[in-house]
Amino acid sequence: MTTIFFATDVHGSEICWKKFINAGKFYNADIIILGGDMTGKALVPFIKDSKGKYRVNFLEEEMYLDEEGKLAMEKNISDRGYYPIDVSESEYEELSADAAKVENLFVERVLLMAERWVKFAEERLSQWGIKCFICPGNDDMFEIDSVFAASRYITVAEGEVLDLDGHYEMISTGWSNPTPWDTHRECSEEELEEKIEKMAARVSNMERCVFNLHAPPYGSGLDEAPELDENLRPKYAGRSLIPVGSHAVQKAILKYQPPLALVGHIHEGRGVKKIKKTLCINPGSSYEQSTLLGALIELDKKGVKKYVLTSG
Repeated sequence: MTTIFFATDVHGSEICWKKFINAGKFYNADIIILGGDMTGKALVPFIKDSKGKYRVNFLEEEMYLDEEGKLAMEKNISDRGYYPIDVSESEYEELSADAAKVENLFVERVLLMAERWVKFAEERLSQWGIKCFICPGNDDMFEIDSVFAASRYITVAEGEVLDLDGHYEMISTGWSNPTPWDTHRECSEEELEEKIEKMAARVSNMERCVFNLHAPPYGSGLDEAPELDENLRPKYAGRSLIPVGSHAVQKAILKYQPPLALVGHIHEGRGVKKIKKTLCINPGSSYEQSTLLGALIELDKKGVKKYVLTSG
């Protein structure tokens, strides 16, 4: 029996990363897998004035904080997937006028986050003997790969056919079909199909393979997201969802019928869907609420024995 804990789309949330690493021991898992999108969304500047107060605007609320309040707000911001930075008024004005400088600072903070996350993981995984696999997703800049790959206890799974437990193999890609946001790792359906096929050709036995594919299969119900208008806002005030998953992923699952497919990308798509012989699981994401959504899966020699969606 092999127990897997799977989560995805933590988007820079410090607390969700810590929960992911600790979930291995908490759930007595043999393997933990993070399906992608580890990078946060934006910098949040704390602007210090001449009186030692800090002005910060977060989620459309402007606040003036002392040192103690600033520390608490920094933690809140980090846990919700953003990057707090200290700047003076002049530095803030300089950044506001230079998009390239903001981008460079953003990359710098993301890499510092990755280094911090690796250190946290290694301190625990080195004691527990739990395997950890990650696969950067479409929102993740390529610079983070080498930071995680340098770890002795974390395996970057992108594009690889990896042994899970001596019985099951796993193929992984964090690339997605095109999105409205032109993210780092998205490509045409044809290119995504080619990426999957290259890995599938190296799998020794599809009946003993796990597909770890960031984009969910099209039309599976695990890929339904709000319909957007030309400003990338929800088109309707009510609940209007449309399928936005990948045809390439759908095609690969139908073609190869692995026992298990782990997907993510669509935060609202939390759920489980059986596609012929394949059990597809999207645990969803609630990172902005500092909640880690996940899936706990038990595999035996015949396939998926049982599973449960988790939240905590």
